Formats: sequence, structure tokens, C-alpha cells
Amino acid sequence: MGVMAEKQEKPQNVFNFDYTRDAEERPPQEYYEQVKEKFASERDLRLGYRPPGTDNYTSDLSGDLAKYAVDPYGHQVEDREVLNDSVEVLFIGGGFSALLTSARLREKGVESIRIVERGADVGGTWYWNRYPGVACDVVAYDYLPLLDETGYVPSRHYAGGQEIYEYCKMIAERFDLYDLAVFGTTVTSTVWDEESETWIVETDQGDTMRARFVVCANGTLSKPRLAKIDGVDQFAGHSFHTSRWDYQYTGSDLENLRDKRVGIIGTGASAVQAIPELGKMAKELYVFQRTPSSIDVRDDWETDPEWAETLEPGWQAARRSRAIEGPQVSDAVKARRAAMSREEKVRRQENANIDAMMRIHNRIDEVVEDSGTAESLKPWYMLMCKRPCFHNEYLPTFNRPNVTLVDTEGQGITQITQDGPVFDGVQYELDVLIYATGFEVQQTGIYNQIIGEEGLDLNAKYSDGIRTLLGIHSQGYPNLFIMGGYQAFFAFNLTDVLNSQGEHIAECIDFVRQNDIHSLDCTHQAEEQWVQEVIAHRGKTNRNRDCTPGYYNFEGADNRRQDGNYNGTMKQYLGHMSEIRENMADHFVFTHR
Repeated sequence: MGVMAEKQEKPQNVFNFDYTRDAEERPPQEYYEQVKEKFASERDLRLGYRPPGTDNYTSDLSGDLAKYAVDPYGHQVEDREVLNDSVEVLFIGGGFSALLTSARLREKGVESIRIVERGADVGGTWYWNRYPGVACDVVAYDYLPLLDETGYVPSRHYAGGQEIYEYCKMIAERFDLYDLAVFGTTVTSTVWDEESETWIVETDQGDTMRARFVVCANGTLSKPRLAKIDGVDQFAGHSFHTSRWDYQYTGSDLENLRDKRVGIIGTGASAVQAIPELGKMAKELYVFQRTPSSIDVRDDWETDPEWAETLEPGWQAARRSRAIEGPQVSDAVKARRAAMSREEKVRRQENANIDAMMRIHNRIDEVVEDSGTAESLKPWYMLMCKRPCFHNEYLPTFNRPNVTLVDTEGQGITQITQDGPVFDGVQYELDVLIYATGFEVQQTGIYNQIIGEEGLDLNAKYSDGIRTLLGIHSQGYPNLFIMGGYQAFFAFNLTDVLNSQGEHIAECIDFVRQNDIHSLDCTHQAEEQWVQEVIAHRGKTNRNRDCTPGYYNFEGADNRRQDGNYNGTMKQYLGHMSEIRENMADHFVFTHR
């Protein structure tokens, strides 16, 4: 097996720090404390400019802001008749959550499956995000699901967005998911009918559908948002959000930008991928930064065909199993970890994290020629406070003479005129302004009301804190399943989590169908136990509280301990799932018809 093939054999494990390394191999502890003080000061600087929380953004893209939500591919939706029918399982959303779970349901013999999707096709985030340079930052052999089932092998170590989008459509074709699917359709309400014990789903197209089971598969990062900036509606030039990229304006190869002054607000994951492409083509490019991303090396290559030919059935499942188990640890290392106090483990983990961030700082100094720009691009926070990015062209882009970094030093742009953004008294005159400001981090039901038993709106239930079992079930909402949401495990490779949730949901639905049960609903006690489990695990770390504002910590809000993810391990999360399914009667109440 060649070197490249050996690298392809290994599941991605980006953040495996060896915190057991002897202390004498590192700088003195005083150094790490000084770095942490710098992290804290940068966090406080940003919180000082604006209150913590997500109210600094708006996802209400109506009125003058409606253009930022328009689907540039919506013309592909075919006209259809209004539907008034029934299905067994209805998915709100058509991304990997729906595709994965539908595949597992097909394996269980479920035939009546409908996907209701706002876009013109399946794909979820890969349908919407087609900006130049879009790609996945998780190894494709791990990220693309159902490779065993489809027989597909990704073309590259890191798949591009177009390949992933096409693969989503392949899954939908393979499992016959287009037959009942409806596109260009937004669910507006999902109401539990207690008499018939079914969900009544209404849409913006006038549909009234009934479903025995509903799966919220619309993702936690699916609705574009804009920063609340004075004058955002005053700009006289052209503007759009990265998830609604306007290729009619830019040209398919961005050739129309050769004579344009371009600005982009935001330096998160989408911006990191788009900025190098913009830098190559724009006459002038201004990058407006509030907080820099961490940018690490992206080792990418084409898939070795010889390696692909050696793959045997079940290869991805085996790879996934190895990733869940984690790296093999020697008995000596286990003994050293066991001998450490909790405080010592935390200290060493933090130090290893800082070492990783300082390596990223050193790379910036090596690549970026202007020392002032290099300093502005350095992230001062712990790794994983914000989504880490991997790119080989982002940092060199700032060496281009046509590219200017406008570092707002944590403040962000606060004013836009008809000519463009204003910062520190400088007016930046632009022809086009691109918003790379991300998405609303939602609870669920962001596009529609979900009304359960006794008329309780799910968002009202969540108003004092999210309450679920496994992040999937919520008491009072029978036969409703939530995917990818809070109180579930979080993994850098999200499809691992979605695959596990999809298997769990399919098993639950199959249990109901096989045991003459009409509906299941988790008990209040089971829900409360899981909420306390989430709180207990989040209480083990102050990471989110100490982080710079970002969507991982609700933009700095410190009062939402139960609203985050389950901070145990993936293996522990899967164990909880298995235990619950093995003892269904202890965790759910059932109705029979």
C-alpha cells in the first residue's frame, strides 16, 4: 500500500492533542496564563462593542431585506397542484438529515416518505451554498454518508460542493425519494391533531398534508442572517448573501468582477473559501473582519484509484467504527491520564490547545508578507471556540496588491451608506457587497410553528430552555423527531451524528410499526434526566463561557447551559441511544388504535 493510500485509510482526527506530554517539553505555565489573558481580553473587547447573544443579527429577511432570501435556482421548480393527502413519514427539509434517515427507513420497509423542501432540489446546505470555492472541510470518505450502500467513492480527499450536491441527488434517486417529494415549498405550520393522532402540515403553497410521523430535518444552520448594521438597506450597489450567490451578476467564473470594487463582510468558513476566488478576479477586494478564523493546512489530493479498487463491502462502516472508538492509547498513557487530577487534565488540555493555536499563528507569520496584516489575521481564542478552517490559498490572498484586509478589531461594521461600509471614519466605495454573515442558529421550527399536545408551541416550550430526550424527542410532541439540534452530540463530522440519529429514528418508527403502536412520546422523566445529563456534561468545562463570541456559544450568551450540545463522547451518546431503544417502555408512552 502506498503512502497516499495509507493516508486515505485513516479517518480524520484533527483535534487529538497529546496532553500527557511531559511539562518540561513545553514553555513555563506563566506563558500559557499570559496567552489565556490575551484570549480573555479579546473576548471582552468584542462583548464590549455589542451585548452578548444572537440579537445582533437578523434572519427576518422581509421587506427591504427580502432579496437576500430569494432562491437563485427557484426557477427550476415545476408547477404542481395543491396537495391534500396523507403520508406515513414527512421530512421538513431535504438535506443529509432527510436523505440518511429515509435510506434507513427504506431498509425497514417504509414506502410512504415525503420530503418537503424550500429549495428546488435535495441537498440542503449543498443546494444553497454554491459560492465559488465551496468545499467540505471534512475528509470526503468520512463526510459523504452511505458510501457502502451506493458504492460511490469520492473523487478527492476533500470533496467540492458540486460533487457533494450531485451525490445528494444520487442518494435521492437510489432510494426513490423524488416520487413524493415537493420542492419550492416551505412548511408554515405543523400541528398535532389529537383526535386522529396525526400531524397536519400546512405549507406556503396552500397544501394540507397529514403525516403519521414528522422529522424536522431542516438543519440548525439553514436560514441566512445579516448583521444588524445601520444603513444595510441604503447601499446603492449590488449585494447578496454567500448562500444566495448571484452568478448572473458575477459571471460563472467571476469574470464580471474584473472591473469591480468588491467588499465582503465576514471571515468565517464560507468567506475563507470564497475570498481566494474573489481575490483572483476582483479589481479591488476589501475584506471586512470582526474576528479572524483559525486557518490550518488543507492536505488535499485526488483519490488513489488503486486504493479505491481495494475497498471491500462495509469499508466505510468499519472506518466509522474506528473513528468512534478513537485512537489506540497505550497502557502507559492510560495510566498517566488516570493518575492526573481533573484540574491537571484541564490545564494540560488547555496548554496543548494553545500550542496548536500558536502553530497557526506561526504559519500566518510565514505566509503573510505584511506584518500588520499578519497580526490582524491571528485568532486569539482556543481552538474550537469558532469553527476551525482549513485552506491553503486564504492567507496568501492577502499578499495580492488588489486585496485589503479591513480589521475592525472586534467591533464589526456598524454603518453602511449608499456608497458602501464605513469604518473608523473611512468610506469604502464599492460596486458590490457580499454578506458572509452566516446563518441563524436555531432551536427548531424556524420556518414553521410546531404545535403539540394541548396546543403548546414548541418554541414556547423552549423559551425557558430546550428540553429534549437525546436532542431528538420532546415530550408533548408524539411521533415528532428532531435532527441535528441542540442537546444532541456535536461532531466536526456532522454526518456521523446525523447517521446515528437517522438509525435511531428508523428503529423507533420500526418499533412502532411492528408492535401495533400508533404513537410514541417520551416521558417527562426521561426528558428531565437527559436535560440534567446535558447540563452535567456542559458543567465540566468553561470553554464556551470563555470563548470569543460565535455561534458555538450563542454569540457570547452565558445563560443557556442546557441549550447547547451534549458534551459527552460520541461513544457515550450512542450508548445512551442503545439503552433507550432496549428499554422503550421506560422512556416512552404509547398509544394504540
